[in-house]
Amino acid sequence: MAAKDVKLLGASASAYVNRVQFALNLKSIKYEFLQEDVFNKSELLLKSNPVHKKIPVLIHAHKPICESLVIVQYVDEFWSDAPTILPSHPYERANARFWAAYLDDKWFPLFRELRNAKDEESKAGVLGKIFEGLTLLEGVFVKSSNGKGYFGGETIGYLDIVLGSFLGWVKAAEIMAQLKILDETKTPALVDWAERFVSHEAITGIIPEPEELIAVLKDFQAKAAAAAASK
Repeated sequence: MAAKDVKLLGASASAYVNRVQFALNLKSIKYEFLQEDVFNKSELLLKSNPVHKKIPVLIHAHKPICESLVIVQYVDEFWSDAPTILPSHPYERANARFWAAYLDDKWFPLFRELRNAKDEESKAGVLGKIFEGLTLLEGVFVKSSNGKGYFGGETIGYLDIVLGSFLGWVKAAEIMAQLKILDETKTPALVDWAERFVSHEAITGIIPEPEELIAVLKDFQAKAAAAAASK
């Protein structure tokens, strides 16, 4: 499907931008990607998202849609042809939204805590919470997939997109922390799912390599420190 006048404001290293790219690719929607610098935001971004002033922003027919989860739902609803992203049943849809909010609000922020941990005891405590979350998600996957390949069943769905967007940063965290987070001995179903997800034709080539993400993180931290020092 071709879509006219679809633009995505974002940065390649952003997991939240990546999930919008996944959704657009799954729907075979052509779009223009406009790379943003978070330290030098474009006038288009500031105009399109005056409340939060952040990426991603999808501009469709000159109308901006902000916040990654909102954008993914918009993509699914506007381009309603298969494959669908959100579950069709109201309960399953609500459940998917619940776990998506958990991932964004509770689980993924733990990786920032892990980076900022001051000692081994603090690091171990954060890792325990990360592994606890993965155990929960393993159970969610087994239940929602019904023995098929994805959280969405036979095809990539909403929770696949949300959790899948973090896989690059999980790999980066494994390198930085020198340990295995997605471990086949603890969460074998999620490990198999992750390999399947990143190999999908709609996903391949979007998630940056972990070494690239580490470099981006270091550059971001240096710029943020310099900006704070200049105030």
